[in-house]
Amino acid sequence: MVKIAFFDTKDYDKKFFDEYNKKYNYEITYFESKLNSETAELARGFDVICIFVNDIADEKTLKKLNEFGVKLIALRCAGFNNVDLNHLDNLQVVRVPQYSPYAVAEHATALLLNINRKIYKAYQRVKKYNFSLDGLLGFDLHNKTIGVIGTGRIGKAFIEIMNGFGTNVIAYDLFKDEKASQELGFKYVEFDELCQNADIISLHCPLTPETKHIINKDSLAKMKDNVIIINCSRGDLICTNDLIDALSSGKIGGVGLDVYDNESNFFLKDMSNSYERDKNLSLLISMPNVLITSHQAFFTSEALNKIASDTCQNISDIFEKGSCMNEIKT
Repeated sequence: MVKIAFFDTKDYDKKFFDEYNKKYNYEITYFESKLNSETAELARGFDVICIFVNDIADEKTLKKLNEFGVKLIALRCAGFNNVDLNHLDNLQVVRVPQYSPYAVAEHATALLLNINRKIYKAYQRVKKYNFSLDGLLGFDLHNKTIGVIGTGRIGKAFIEIMNGFGTNVIAYDLFKDEKASQELGFKYVEFDELCQNADIISLHCPLTPETKHIINKDSLAKMKDNVIIINCSRGDLICTNDLIDALSSGKIGGVGLDVYDNESNFFLKDMSNSYERDKNLSLLISMPNVLITSHQAFFTSEALNKIASDTCQNISDIFEKGSCMNEIKT
């Protein structure tokens, strides 16, 4: 029987994985702890570790996993920037590359609409029986220029939604999908041109050395005044200090974040009774034109079903066939 150590467990993880595991009969042990070099000790005696976005599989952690005889790292997410692929040794790695691009694209749209039309501010005001419209002015999305950074499955799903609003979409990607460009009617441009012309910029690219801090002081300076920035991808795509400076100067019209560069100690947890705080995060939360959600863009029933089913099947493929279509090759 395959033994799985499941890290960073939430109640919803147990619910969905226990249901799909009825088909596979894996021996799953759920741990609330995130994986890192210290908690790796929990993996002794297991064949597989199953991790999420804020678990850390760095060189030190991977060395311990190899020593303990762990054979497989099963990521229950698409991104794998938290795994040091240069020090896997005998470990194989699988992921879930496509759980629900619509979930993330729709959440990005929700953040955009909320920021533009001041929905949360209006909701709070009406609860106090204040029906004034002062300070709630937004703008039509129709005919606005949307800059999409990253045109993978999620980026294309977001473009489809923006097409429904009658926007003009421009995109930047190191790996262009010319067929999608023709079918969806968007235009590829250079990064600087996107920054200069977009009214709204939405990030849908993976975190790589090339994309880390792609939004920084220099790129922010090139953007239009009152630009809206949406990030439902990875926190480190944005240099937070530079973002705060641009917000404080009035350069940016609004920001919607579902991710944050130092989120691992806070997101997906109830910190309301803790004294632990992050200075930049607290500052962003306090700003009236910033809306932050806690890495919930993926969080739909369809996505969780897909994550559980694909992860279980990935593990089965590795142990029965020795390989998997969702294996990360180094």
